[in-house]
Amino acid sequence: MNNSVANAARLIGAGLRALLVLTVICGVLYPLAVTGLAQALFNDEANGSETKDKSGRVVGSSLIGQTYNLPARNPDDAGEAARADLRWFQPRPSHGLGSNSVNTRYSLILSGATNRSADNGAVNGVCTEDAEEGTLCAQVVAAKEAVIADNSTAGYQVMPQDVPADAVTSSGSGLDPDISPEYAALQVHRVAEQNKLDVRQVEKLVADHTTGRTLGFMGEPRVNVLELNVALKALSGS
Repeated sequence: MNNSVANAARLIGAGLRALLVLTVICGVLYPLAVTGLAQALFNDEANGSETKDKSGRVVGSSLIGQTYNLPARNPDDAGEAARADLRWFQPRPSHGLGSNSVNTRYSLILSGATNRSADNGAVNGVCTEDAEEGTLCAQVVAAKEAVIADNSTAGYQVMPQDVPADAVTSSGSGLDPDISPEYAALQVHRVAEQNKLDVRQVEKLVADHTTGRTLGFMGEPRVNVLELNVALKALSGS
């Protein structure tokens, strides 16, 4: 009996010592080492890839897309459709599935795609203006019409065939921070007109903020909308 008690006490003691050692190694030393290395080698990424404006104020993360809309005409009307602020470069359509009360400008709590098939609402495989309301085709047709109307100016007419796919469809997360160089270029004339800038200035701005394929072969060329708009704000002084 005494031997059994002694063996049990010895095993419990060994277990507690192992628990203490592993807690110190895995719960204290390892997290501190990883955090230290991350801060030393990847400081920007470890802190959320924060994007700052000219004054040094954090305005968002380069990893998370956000919208640039005008304030609601009636703040009490939750069903009021958002109106794009045409002074800024616009991101991809956002169909995030959640919302939050802290930053109501875009959805962050949940995100996701529409989960609709590419031919949802299509007739004989083609999206038309007669697409049933609520279908993916209806959303794409409406978004395309809005892109053409918003970005056509007195001296520049957007042609339907020039509207790229990312201008009318959301990403898998619904919070894509990037757009294609083609979509950015399509917005140049409107942004220049709204901010009273020369078109060539805005074209250079887009060129300076266009990132090529990762390692030269992965992904597609892209433009980070938040970083582009921060640079636009500095250029226009708005």
